Amino acid sequence: MSGFQFSGLDPRGQGKSPFDTMLDLFMQLLTYTSGDAGEALQWLNELDKEYQLGNGEYGMGDFIDDLKQKGYITEDQQKGEIRITPKTEQGIRKKSLEEIFGKLRKAGQGDHKTFKPGQGDELNPETRPFRFGDMLEQIDFTESIRNAQINHGIDSFRIGEDDLSIRETDFKTQTSTVLMIDISHSMILYGEDRITPAKKVAMALSELITTRYPKDTLDIVVFGNDAWPVEIKDLPYLQVGPYHTNTVAGLELAMDLLRRRKNPNKQIFMITDGKPTCLKIGKRYYKNSFGLDRKVVNRCMSLAASCKKLKIPITTFMIATDPYLQHFVQEFTEMNHGKAYFASLDNLGAFIFKDFESGKRKTVY
Repeated sequence: MSGFQFSGLDPRGQGKSPFDTMLDLFMQLLTYTSGDAGEALQWLNELDKEYQLGNGEYGMGDFIDDLKQKGYITEDQQKGEIRITPKTEQGIRKKSLEEIFGKLRKAGQGDHKTFKPGQGDELNPETRPFRFGDMLEQIDFTESIRNAQINHGIDSFRIGEDDLSIRETDFKTQTSTVLMIDISHSMILYGEDRITPAKKVAMALSELITTRYPKDTLDIVVFGNDAWPVEIKDLPYLQVGPYHTNTVAGLELAMDLLRRRKNPNKQIFMITDGKPTCLKIGKRYYKNSFGLDRKVVNRCMSLAASCKKLKIPITTFMIATDPYLQHFVQEFTEMNHGKAYFASLDNLGAFIFKDFESGKRKTVY
């Protein structure tokens, strides 16, 4: 009796080596530990003890040695600290991109389409008759030959100017995006971790833009009592602080960053879970955590209107369900003519991806 013999299949690791299986978990844990490699390895060690990730033959010592050899971690002998490398930081971003956005098809230059006809590099499904001045590479030869056969017949085949069809290409735009992330204390209140999904979204979006849309720009702003920019490489290390929510400072910094960008299309994405509770007046902070303070709210509305005048839409992703907070977001959105999503932690990434990608279909005049 003939048959087949299968080998090398690991159902738990889906065919992955023990190193790759443990590396995937290590990357995930680094997001939760804010880039603390030592703590992530401790968690991984506990998981290995319980689930035998290395199948009993590949242990944590082997994994750590391989991490060092492959350039994922470095060890400071004097301080006794283990740190991740830029290779690992990029690996975390890639994992976030795969997790949140799924597998994206390969693209060329990675610009945003406007569906405004012109000379570009993205084919438009529509065709039109040839006009003087059209370029040779714009001719759709299949459609043109078909037209010639219809107009003149197959027996006396010839092709003339009236038979030529042009397949237009779409202009593509460059987009400058500022992603604002709330790092106030409420992002970890009530036993719910809201900062980790926000970090994952930021890392995935940054990886998407740098790989698929290299002509775009992405600035990341975090805001608590104050607001400050962070670099892409700093994203895994973001932590929530004992801060109030100074949305005004975040918006002001975002607008300042976008003023420096030469791209015609600009937008702000804001991830927050609460109301604005803080305002800096001179060198002093005005804070009010109870209800919606009109002094703070009015300043937010003023900035929303300013962004509208500058043609900077603000898309707010509110990860909270309180009715009065949703009312504030709706009022803020109407003032800016932007968009708002009341997203759960599970679908935050999907909402942002959908909104970001939809910008490719926005015609800019």
